[in-house]
Amino acid sequence: QRCVVLRFLKSSPNQNKTPEEILHHLQNIVDFGKHVMKQFFGENYVHHGEIIQLPLDFVRQLCLKIQPERPECRCDKDMDTLSGYAMCLPNLTRLQTLRFAEPRPILCIEIKPKCGFIPFSSHVSQEIKHKVCRYCMHQHLKVANGKWKRPSKYCPLDLFSGNKQRMHFALKSLLQEAQNNLKIFKNGELIYGCKDDQDSVSDWNELARHLKPFFFPSNGLVSGPHCTRTIVKELIHVITMALLSSTDTCRAGDMKTVPISQGRSYCEASAFNKELVRNGKHKLESSGLPRGCLLYKTLQAQMLDMLDIEGLYPLYSRVEQYLEEFPEERSTLQIDGPYNEAFYEKLLDLSLEDDGTVAFALTKVQQYRIAMTAKDCSIMIALSPCLQDECSEHRPVVLTSKSRFTFSVSVLDLDLKPYESIPHQYKLDGEIVNYYLKNVQAKEDPVMSNLFKENEDCTLVLHKV
Repeated sequence: QRCVVLRFLKSSPNQNKTPEEILHHLQNIVDFGKHVMKQFFGENYVHHGEIIQLPLDFVRQLCLKIQPERPECRCDKDMDTLSGYAMCLPNLTRLQTLRFAEPRPILCIEIKPKCGFIPFSSHVSQEIKHKVCRYCMHQHLKVANGKWKRPSKYCPLDLFSGNKQRMHFALKSLLQEAQNNLKIFKNGELIYGCKDDQDSVSDWNELARHLKPFFFPSNGLVSGPHCTRTIVKELIHVITMALLSSTDTCRAGDMKTVPISQGRSYCEASAFNKELVRNGKHKLESSGLPRGCLLYKTLQAQMLDMLDIEGLYPLYSRVEQYLEEFPEERSTLQIDGPYNEAFYEKLLDLSLEDDGTVAFALTKVQQYRIAMTAKDCSIMIALSPCLQDECSEHRPVVLTSKSRFTFSVSVLDLDLKPYESIPHQYKLDGEIVNYYLKNVQAKEDPVMSNLFKENEDCTLVLHKV
């Protein structure tokens, strides 16, 4: 039998939409995945789903059943129980290389990698943004606002580096401080990840207990801290290999956007980078990502943000001013869809020469929305143990010291970011940077500059007498 997921629209209590509006909204989500994001990520990675209509009585009963299970922070929005429309999607905690569910254990790791590059735009007003990535800066503001108890050591630039040592460090940091950037499922059930109560401390021993049958099926390994560390190490190895793999043979997603070398390849706030500096090394190796892998394609889509929010905001204001004068043009400009081939074609114009037109401004705004979507997507890696004679070219396989896994890699959370969210992003960017400059960099600068001085090579110059 097929294993599917039903997705219903949610909205605030005062935002009741008609069934026609809900159907239109869902159709936009499907079309955006099908005609736009599939072009960036590739056929095998994107599962856009389809719209179905369900009996209203079934929907209401389902809503009552799942309401107690919903996290408290999500309960400010109501599930749509009036239209009967829903999206039917494959369950990405299962292997997508197989058509039907199999009666064998399946492990799934969900990673929200966030933005993997440092802004290279000349519009950036604060030099710190050219040195420290958005994620690392935002961590400090989130801790100050009480969202998390401590900052994570995870830095997206390490994960996107393609360097296995840096990737291992990034994944280990995610496992230590999952926040909402990492979850692990076993047979579709969440076994590891941040719960709503922020006091929950990730228990590696409990995770190792769940994972041991996957990585050491013969049960020959001793228990204890050594066993836990070994299993976590094996897990990190498997995730890294899956992330670097290319399981999509079609040409879609090969669109070249911005040369990755244009951005800086490391973040000064990365714990991995700081450790290098302390050890007297100043150069971070960046091996680069294989072109076909999902991380590469994600980064390419993210780098459609070529102007940074600081360069983009004046262009957004230009579009807004035009819409105030000509509100009827909103549909012609395709701000709210339809998200079809014509919409995608306009995204391919990578020119940065502003000719002062609304068309130029709108193209950059739409590219920014795509980039924001790619910065907030999730990557799902589903793994299932397989025997040596089961392997074929149709099933990609990754090996560990004692096991072999067939796997699939998928991407989800690909709803286009709202046009209306741009002013909020502009304001938030300023808050993140200002907080970091005032409360973090001011304290760290003297320490790091001393470390750089201590580790500088001493060169003796001899002059002839």
